[in-house]
Amino acid sequence: MDHVTAIVDCAVYRDGVRQPGTPTWQGAIRDVRSRGDGFVWIGLHEPSPRQLGGIADALGLHPLAVEDAIHAHQRPKVDRYEDSLFAVVKTVHYNDDGQQKVEVVESGEVMLFLGPDFVVTVRHGEHGGLHRVRLALETRPDMLRLGPSSVLHAVLDHVVDEYLHVVDELQTDIDQIETAVFDPDNRGSRTGRIYLLKREVVELRRALAPLSAPLAELTDHPSVSVAEPIRAYFRDVDDHLRRAVDQVTSFDDLLNTLVSANLAQAGIMQNEDMRKISAWVAIVAVPTMVAGIYGMNFTHMPELGWKYGYPTVLAGIAVVCSFLFRAFKRNGWL
Repeated sequence: MDHVTAIVDCAVYRDGVRQPGTPTWQGAIRDVRSRGDGFVWIGLHEPSPRQLGGIADALGLHPLAVEDAIHAHQRPKVDRYEDSLFAVVKTVHYNDDGQQKVEVVESGEVMLFLGPDFVVTVRHGEHGGLHRVRLALETRPDMLRLGPSSVLHAVLDHVVDEYLHVVDELQTDIDQIETAVFDPDNRGSRTGRIYLLKREVVELRRALAPLSAPLAELTDHPSVSVAEPIRAYFRDVDDHLRRAVDQVTSFDDLLNTLVSANLAQAGIMQNEDMRKISAWVAIVAVPTMVAGIYGMNFTHMPELGWKYGYPTVLAGIAVVCSFLFRAFKRNGWL
């Protein structure tokens, strides 16, 4: 059962073509090494130490790299071990399930072991599957003929393309919140959503930014595990990554500006509300004052016994309140 759940796919590639059949990983390794040509690609999903340990012993993988592959939450990197190479790359996924206030950027990891005649991919997380990458690469025998490093390029290219997709989705989110912040008819607070978007941007930047150094390592430093023609393709991947990193950096700056603008608007709205409250308090103070004075019940008060005293006071209150209302309205307080 462990074998079924850990190994997603296993195949032998010879002369750029996938060989027929569904061999076990042991049979695939024996086939490649007995014939002395081709390479085996083993795809794993969250293997246990025992599951990966058997493959590691058969292929001679370095124990430190195996330990990193078992335990997720590694930074993107490229480590060289004699005639093998170990690479770690973060995967991202734009989750829009309609159950949350904003979409969430989920992250996972893909580790790759490369040798002269093998490549082992270890995936952590529920997204970032490599089945489509494998199918697309199998349509390009010219690339597969270059060996295991063609798989490394295909995986990195796929991951960076997914970065660009997530960046585009975040661009849509930020455009919407930017429109809402500067919409004069929308007075609701958007601070919470802006901070949630900032959390997404931080999550994405943690995945993107550290990958620049490993790509530079693959591009600028020759390795026995990387075919020379493939190095030029890594430069193209690095260009795409730099574009994504630049956009994410601009997102962070824009969100900081939106936070400041939203807080400033909130302060302006509070000032407007206080002015309205103050204006109405001033208007209501007039009848309150008059009622308070005549409610003292003194015997000798001005016009207390006059027949038209009550309607005159009411009319005076109405005139003063109307004057104050028009004055506040004219000055924009109401």
